[in-house]
Amino acid sequence: MKTAVVTGGAGGLGLALSSQLQKEGWQIYLLDLDISRIETSEAIRAIQCDLTKAEDLKSATDQILAESPSVDLVIYNAGITQINPFDKVTEESHRKVFDINYFAATNMAHLFLGAVRAAKGTHLAISSVAGFAPLYHRTTYAASKHAMEGFFKSLRSEEKAYDVDVLIAAPSFVATNLGNPERSDDGTARPGSAEDGKDYMTPDQAAAVILDGYKSRKPMTLVGRIARLSWIINRLSPRLYQRLMEREIDGNA
Repeated sequence: MKTAVVTGGAGGLGLALSSQLQKEGWQIYLLDLDISRIETSEAIRAIQCDLTKAEDLKSATDQILAESPSVDLVIYNAGITQINPFDKVTEESHRKVFDINYFAATNMAHLFLGAVRAAKGTHLAISSVAGFAPLYHRTTYAASKHAMEGFFKSLRSEEKAYDVDVLIAAPSFVATNLGNPERSDDGTARPGSAEDGKDYMTPDQAAAVILDGYKSRKPMTLVGRIARLSWIINRLSPRLYQRLMEREIDGNA
């Protein structure tokens, strides 16, 4: 039985990824700050974990590795967004987004390096369109996802010698928290809650595309029509992409 670890496991996309992996016979460990929504079973284990706390992360990974010394797939899915103009972004909130979106993933990747190498497995980072292109009113979020992509693309070269794949999936807008933004005063919120998004996908639709990309060992999987168009336009004409993005996200731009 193959073993997968999914962070942000209690969110809409995490649960959708878990459900599809379970149907294929995987053993899955779901990590999240609040695991009350997760229905556990012999195949699905839930571990409460604050990924930004070193002791929590070490305890969770030690528990997993004690039961499964080789790990076939780690999906770095946990993250938050921040929707605010930069003149309202504080240093504290800027670091908060990076702690969750970037440092939690890189610290966890370090802890699982040996186990993924033992399985000749895969690191799969869930990025965003904001990981390769600009996004209005999301300077901090875009910066954290750009950093995440830079890290995992570079790690790909190092892990090649161990027959380990390092893949990235970049969704556009996935409707995981629409109608339930729960936005903090600093503009941070769970992903999928933005009301200015376009062409939303369901979590199940996004999970299916992500896992198809994993099975095909695609270095970059573009998840959704908006992601594909954004990739093409941004590569051909960054200036045109920026203008179209501003028009679509901010009606007054």
